[in-house]
Amino acid sequence: MTAAHSRGTDGRRTDRRQAILEGAFTVFARKGFDDTGVQEVAAEAGVAKPTVYNHFGDKAALFRQALAAANRAMLDARVAALEPLATPGEDLPATLEAVAYELLLLHGDERSCALRRLLFSEITRFPDALDIVNEDGPHRLVRALADRLARLALAGRLSAPDPDLAAEQLLALLTGPMEARTRMGTRRLDDEELRAVARTAVATFLSAYGTGGPGPHAAPHV
Repeated sequence: MTAAHSRGTDGRRTDRRQAILEGAFTVFARKGFDDTGVQEVAAEAGVAKPTVYNHFGDKAALFRQALAAANRAMLDARVAALEPLATPGEDLPATLEAVAYELLLLHGDERSCALRRLLFSEITRFPDALDIVNEDGPHRLVRALADRLARLALAGRLSAPDPDLAAEQLLALLTGPMEARTRMGTRRLDDEELRAVARTAVATFLSAYGTGGPGPHAAPHV
């Protein structure tokens, strides 16, 4: 086998594997674990049923890997949404609001909501599902956001002595209200409401961590 042929074969195998994972997540999210058949996944992915088994062995392994793959893709998109904070320009509040809005869009998109519903519905059967998600999970986003906030603090644009805590709190301000507002992802928020959540979260965050305020660790006025 030539090197070029080997690369082509490996590429097709990777493409098939990715197609199966995407198809599996789509079907699992739509029907749940019990009601999903491997044949349905194969049809969704455009491959033969034996191909699914050749790649993943059984339905449970496919479920776990589909969760992990979907979660990685969602986190990649969230980390990419932080990029404007690397060069925020003169108007830091506006940049924070724009990033917050993008994070809310990603949090509320169809696949993200489907992932959360799937976790809630199958956590008893798959108690390791949270570990699978957390392995590549929210800690990565917190670390990436903390890095951006730390750089802003070093530049004197934020007062954030603990960037990890600041990142956790900003994300909590953004995502905390969303489950109730969206009714567990079954109600879609309009653009105005999303922007209002982003604006309020950033204003609250800056009241604690902005350089114009007392900061979270300052002594109270007496």
